[in-house]
Amino acid sequence: MKLYGMTDSGNCYKPRLLLAKLGQPFVHVETSSRDGTTRKADFLAKNPNGKVPLLELDDGRFIAESNAILLYLAEGSRFLPEGRYDRAIVHQWLFFEQYSHEPNIAVRRSLVKYPERAAMATPERLHATLAGGTQALGVMDRQLAQTPFIAGNAVTVADIALYAYTHDADAGGFDLGAFPAVTRWLERMQTDPGHVPLHWTGE
Repeated sequence: MKLYGMTDSGNCYKPRLLLAKLGQPFVHVETSSRDGTTRKADFLAKNPNGKVPLLELDDGRFIAESNAILLYLAEGSRFLPEGRYDRAIVHQWLFFEQYSHEPNIAVRRSLVKYPERAAMATPERLHATLAGGTQALGVMDRQLAQTPFIAGNAVTVADIALYAYTHDADAGGFDLGAFPAVTRWLERMQTDPGHVPLHWTGE
């Protein structure tokens, strides 16, 4: 399999982390949205939405969207429960990650980290993403005070999805020290078998 993605992107880190935990070999193809690569015709032929990550299967088919890739890769593994209700709870947190978490924590990290996005980092937007991200972390903290992992007692793709940007949230100006249950969860995630850091590309 080939995984097209940016090394420093949290969304691209999600499938790399799961592939490591599954022991699944893959080829990382560095593909950046920052230099226009994802808007070129050859990439748009693979993913008309022009975004990474993008997974190319051995048979030449493609899967886009980080959480869709996670669900595909996790099928039949310990990272996706079999029960209908338990699986729905995993999906619940995946939707939370994309709707409440990523648009605030990941976006604020991007605004702060990348110089070319400085013009978009208005005081109003920085304030709004800080408030929204803090609220999302609070939701996670309350859940993780009750269960060791976000969807229950075992690691799932929901944890992997949320870990990707939460573990680097301080880069966006978030104080993780204010969320003790989240902090303990991050430590548990880092000791789960197969863990690799953000910039690991499978080599």
